Amino acid sequence: MSGDDEAGAVPPGPTEGTAAHDRSHDGAHPTLRRLARVRPTRRGLALLLAGLALAATGALLELPDVVGLGAAAVLAVLLAWTLMGVQRLDAGRGALVVTRELTPNPVVRDQTAAVRLVVGARARTGAAYERLARLRLSEQAAHELAGPHGIRARVTAHADRIAVSYALTPSRRGRWALGPLITTRTDVFGLVRTTQPLGVATRVAVWPRTTELPTRTRVLGEVDRAATGARLASTDDSVLREYVSGDDPRRVHWAGSARQGRLMVRADESAGVRPVTVLLDRSLLPPPADPRTGVWPSTRGTRTHAEGERAVELAASVATSFLDAGHPARLVPTGSGPAPVPFASGARTGRGTILDSTVDLRGHRSAADAERAVLQTVRSLRAARSQDEITVAVLGPQPEPVLREMAELGVEGTCWALLVAPADTREPGATPAADTVGALRAAGWRVATCSPGTPPDRAWALLAEGAA
Repeated sequence: MSGDDEAGAVPPGPTEGTAAHDRSHDGAHPTLRRLARVRPTRRGLALLLAGLALAATGALLELPDVVGLGAAAVLAVLLAWTLMGVQRLDAGRGALVVTRELTPNPVVRDQTAAVRLVVGARARTGAAYERLARLRLSEQAAHELAGPHGIRARVTAHADRIAVSYALTPSRRGRWALGPLITTRTDVFGLVRTTQPLGVATRVAVWPRTTELPTRTRVLGEVDRAATGARLASTDDSVLREYVSGDDPRRVHWAGSARQGRLMVRADESAGVRPVTVLLDRSLLPPPADPRTGVWPSTRGTRTHAEGERAVELAASVATSFLDAGHPARLVPTGSGPAPVPFASGARTGRGTILDSTVDLRGHRSAADAERAVLQTVRSLRAARSQDEITVAVLGPQPEPVLREMAELGVEGTCWALLVAPADTREPGATPAADTVGALRAAGWRVATCSPGTPPDRAWALLAEGAA
């Protein structure tokens, strides 16, 4: 393997496998498949043709020595073909193993992750070292991981291992396949060449991008104070943090502000914070692909992948921003099932829980499915809703049955909505978007409207401005 080779892509990690790819394939004859992958090299092809020519010439001239010489050449190629076909890289005295590491893991869309792949000997044997010396590597990867230009890899070869390092920049949220590693090797005499998979395929989770949003707006600060009151904490049960817009001026810690050189406020550790539920309407995402027709039909309009990603990023940004501000938070996609989604707490573990829940999100197959999913989810939220819970919905225009259920949710607590509506449905008049805005506002929801593809910080600013 040379110094800088192309690698196709890479897995999350660390994962370790023993190259059981042949066992994972359908069919009862893996040995025949391995034999079918063997190809002669130029040297092997020349030797094979020369052997056939010698054998034919010797037979015509009745020269047995020439026939034997030609037959020996042909048998050498056939023997090399057979040996390379029946050998498995993950078995025997020369067995090889693959170790992959991905940092960070999972990966965030459009952010770079460092990948290190090591192919090494399971046991320190001469057979393993001989295999490594004649091995060339190439990784397989989904296009969403490798991108249009592939991946440039840096390869370092040692006697007992081959190390490959490169960068990976996923272009789409989701769970994408990496591997198995494809190996190419020749026999000792360079007569035949074969390719074999080594290691197992791995699914790489790619998180959506998130934007830090200002959750302590003036309006939300007023809602929090109305629910919990402006309580002062002693220095024994409080910690200091930097002042943000919406904080109660009575909580300013003047001594700490003087020491830090910036305005600091007391954050009461013992006082409860309001849980936040972010409801994501999956009809904002494109429907899942159907192998037979390409895409499931939907009467709610065709959503592009870019628009769907913006909707997921918006919902994830709202949930993680509230989580970072100390609120228990959860992201509930429509149609998530009857079991309630638990709240996540803690900036580190909670963020991972929320973002993990977005990896496999896809749109609904039809408008009827979307309506049923929203109804089911809203009813589930109403049944398990706490009195101080805040609901932030990222949704598209809704039909009347859904609006009636959402109106009940708005009457029972604090509810905000970001309505993602195409430009042609936001014109004045009796449009679906206008009906949705009017019905939700009449039920006590604070509503802002944005176009598909609006950046999360801009959409959140529209909601804060509309609520002010």
